Amino acid sequence: MSLALEDRLAIIELVSLHGHLVDDGSLDRLEELFTADVVYDLTDFGQEPLSGVAAIQEAAWALGAANPVAHHVTNVVVTAWADGRVQVRSKGLGVKADGSCGSVSYDDTVVRTADGWRISYRRLSPRRTPLAGMTKPG
Repeated sequence: MSLALEDRLAIIELVSLHGHLVDDGSLDRLEELFTADVVYDLTDFGQEPLSGVAAIQEAAWALGAANPVAHHVTNVVVTAWADGRVQVRSKGLGVKADGSCGSVSYDDTVVRTADGWRISYRRLSPRRTPLAGMTKPG
């Protein structure tokens, strides 16, 4: 499937908007990002996946002051699938109030809805070791 430039830009802005909404505390606007039945996969953090926008909102409220003060998204790669869905890979940097920083990879499935592009699935994978723990063969 070919993806128009306008769609690519809309999808990149969708992924970027996440950090602005969360950092601003605008959790009541997360439906602008996610489908109602979104799966927010946190299994790589040892947690069960969250199902639905309300579950994501509750998890953010539960973290409270442990939330990063800044979410930055970069290295966005958009790949259209033949079935109309779009895969988006991006990197996320989270800066905590104490200045410490963490890195994740976001793997998103994005779908077109009546309200525009929305994330229907998001997997967060922490990046804790260089080269994903790989070593030189031999």
